[in-house]
Amino acid sequence: MKNNTKRLVSLLFVLILIISTVTACSGNNAKNDTADRDPGTNNANVTQEKNDVAFTDISGDIRGNTAPTQEQIDEVNATLNDTYLGDNYDEVIPSDYSAYPVKGDVVLDVWMPANSNIPDMNNHAVQKQVEKLTGIKVNFITPPIGQEADAFTLMISSGDLPDIIIEPGRYPGGLEAGVNDGAYLDLTDLMEKNAPNYTQWRNSDETRRKTTVTDGGRLLGFYGIAPYSEWTWFGMLIKQEALDKTGLAVPNTIDEWHTFLTKAKEVGYKAPLNYGSTYGQIFTGIINGAYGVWDWTFLDGNGKVAWGPAQPKAKEYLATMQQWNKEGLLNPDWATADFNQRMASAISGDTAVMMDSPDTMWSYWKEQSGIDFVGALNPVLNTGDKSATTYKNFKRTGTEAAITTQADNVEAAMAWLDFSYSKKGWEIINFGEYGTVHLIDDSGMPYYPENSYIYKDPEGQPVSTTLWKYRMHTWPNIRDEHHANPLITAKGSYSGEIRKYWTENMDTSMAVPPLTFTKEEASREAELGNQLSTLRGEYFAKIIMGELPVDAYDKFLKEAQSMGLDEFLSIHQAALDRYNKR
Repeated sequence: MKNNTKRLVSLLFVLILIISTVTACSGNNAKNDTADRDPGTNNANVTQEKNDVAFTDISGDIRGNTAPTQEQIDEVNATLNDTYLGDNYDEVIPSDYSAYPVKGDVVLDVWMPANSNIPDMNNHAVQKQVEKLTGIKVNFITPPIGQEADAFTLMISSGDLPDIIIEPGRYPGGLEAGVNDGAYLDLTDLMEKNAPNYTQWRNSDETRRKTTVTDGGRLLGFYGIAPYSEWTWFGMLIKQEALDKTGLAVPNTIDEWHTFLTKAKEVGYKAPLNYGSTYGQIFTGIINGAYGVWDWTFLDGNGKVAWGPAQPKAKEYLATMQQWNKEGLLNPDWATADFNQRMASAISGDTAVMMDSPDTMWSYWKEQSGIDFVGALNPVLNTGDKSATTYKNFKRTGTEAAITTQADNVEAAMAWLDFSYSKKGWEIINFGEYGTVHLIDDSGMPYYPENSYIYKDPEGQPVSTTLWKYRMHTWPNIRDEHHANPLITAKGSYSGEIRKYWTENMDTSMAVPPLTFTKEEASREAELGNQLSTLRGEYFAKIIMGELPVDAYDKFLKEAQSMGLDEFLSIHQAALDRYNKR
């Protein structure tokens, strides 16, 4: 962390935090002097020198090589030479290495949430390799697991900031509010010069461009942006043995699902449907989506923002789930079960169907328990209806990073982040080290051989851990989920096939793109959103559990409207209108 104790900055951050968290309003128009200051004035004496970079083509030695020599391994891992990598996407990944290695003794402080699969980020293999190639040393600051929110709040309120923050959207009001309040830098005028790879990549596709700029045209951070819209990752998964025991086909309509679950219970599955999402939430957009009762906001037939819980067939959906719950078709702890409880239920003989990710269930069902499974499309109400989902990737993925106003060397901070959007950075962050973790196929695409550390960890850790241990699964970078997620690419895995099947056969026209709110909107949206979410959760859960009659929904809807539902929707509509004009 910086030793800078700018009292004005500290006092302002405290004031901002108090206003944001206590009153949930943002009428304060005060602005820190650093918000209007040229970011270049924060630079220390370390300067960047652009270097001409030229490499010998080594593709003939590396592509298709399944037993590289140590010299070849070193050439790949210890240099910026990327000539062996192919152009495997519609747009070419940039290869601008003119900033590396950065001259001088540069050390960056980077705050990021902790990850239980990464004991020490400062010794992570990928980050150590990036450090060597860029010439930039990084000191990662990670709070204890479970204390991220408090640690972030304390850091912001203290006014003592690192150079870079991963997940800067934790700031009250979001990333843009952090820039407006003087915590983060506006990078708009610096991107083209100091982040040539990120600039080229985000501008190579209209969707990537549109989702990484504010409504006002500002560039505030580095976003995770993919070469494609990633496949749908969450849906209905059925044990193959349950289909065999019931003798029924994969269900499609709500009535077919009821018939299947009833039969599954008859043949021995005590609670056939594990109802809920990864953390025990009941709103998944899977069953309720059949009724048009989407979890939250969605686009209606006119392209306007609507609220799922307030749709006409909500009572019909609630009556169905109340009946299913009464008949014992759902796991009794659906409203409270955490991840471990759900996975314990999944591998037991009580569960026939999971609402989850096929990547996760490949690990828990197939790899660990030898249980085969299939994916079903989201249910529909009537035969002939098109299965649908409000999930759409919009080529935004992973996470984001912001540079703070207290960064000592802005150019170096940008160069370090920009490396992740180069072809070499794409390889290292997605696929890890060459040789022990990945090799290169004949087309120049990295892949994990069967003896990769990803699948055969020397310490015996499972793939769910090694996908973090030897690579970065979520990062501000060009994330190649379809080729680099080892749960998808594992020998025999059909996780990716299920996700692709879902994506290609479900309507996503109602999906809302990533919106940004103004400072005033963000405060009010968060306040109303929290109130509406709590109200929805309480009413829907009690109705499904039979503690309230279905007709209690009418009272719920009136309360939602009196809380400010119309105002909530108007905020989202205004943000959508601005997004469409970007």
